[in-house]
Amino acid sequence: MIYTLTLNPAIDYVVQLDTLKIGCINRASDAFCLAGGKGVNVSQVLLELGVKSVLTGFAGGFTGQELVRQLEEKGCCCRFVELQSGFTRINIKLRAGRETEINSKGTPVEQQDMESLLCLLNELQNGDVLVMAGSLPKGLDSGIYARIMEKLSDRGILFIVDTEGQALIDTLRFHPFLVKPNNHELGAIFGCEVDTVEKAAEYGRKLREMGAANVLVSMAGDGAVLCADDGGVYFQSAAKGKVVNSVGAGDSMVAGFISGWLRTCDYKTALKTGAAAGSATAFSPCLGKAAEINEIIGQLREPVKLN
Repeated sequence: MIYTLTLNPAIDYVVQLDTLKIGCINRASDAFCLAGGKGVNVSQVLLELGVKSVLTGFAGGFTGQELVRQLEEKGCCCRFVELQSGFTRINIKLRAGRETEINSKGTPVEQQDMESLLCLLNELQNGDVLVMAGSLPKGLDSGIYARIMEKLSDRGILFIVDTEGQALIDTLRFHPFLVKPNNHELGAIFGCEVDTVEKAAEYGRKLREMGAANVLVSMAGDGAVLCADDGGVYFQSAAKGKVVNSVGAGDSMVAGFISGWLRTCDYKTALKTGAAAGSATAFSPCLGKAAEINEIIGQLREPVKLN
């Protein structure tokens, strides 16, 4: 079974405006709420691709109830730990020609909440997949993903990590199956600018040397680079289309990669499916749908091996 862990999920309040005038009253042309968070997005796109998963993490208050309601209405299996106090955060996504995001930090997680989550994760068994994705709420330090991996390290679990900075670095000694930084996050780790395919390959290899089995570097319109466990480095060019929504594109890429890999155990197929899923979301107002993903798969060139 696949489990997606979102420690800091959100309700995304998406507001559409013709123009945004700072310091003035603005009238929205449209507004709606979506269940958000990186692992939450991964599970929703997996479901679109016919792959079931269990969503877990923390949820609380009226917003946590709405998060779970939306997800269960779509057919997702939710096993969130209910926070002892506070509520699931609300993020604001402004779309007014350009995208502007206002992300809140979230309610602090108490020790009892964390113990309940660890008890739930203790159910994972050999062959399960655990996707750990997203930012951390107050009360949890950057080493939490690594400590979860350490606790479960003898289970034969496939770990996938999509976070940034020290939280990502700390997991590498436990050899995650896949890490997915974007080029900016990868550059921040090494204190440089990763603005070419060659640099993405170079620094992706360095993350492999530090312990990751596979490193998937997303580069938005410049495509994606996979430094794979078979020693190969593969490049997937980007799909052509109009970007209307960058929220969840990277998460969709993770979901597509998982789907492609579990179906074929082929790195090129996984990379291509991941790129198609990411593009489908980028070209859509919300997360990409199966029909859109499959259409883009048919349009994409085959990945190129760089070495």
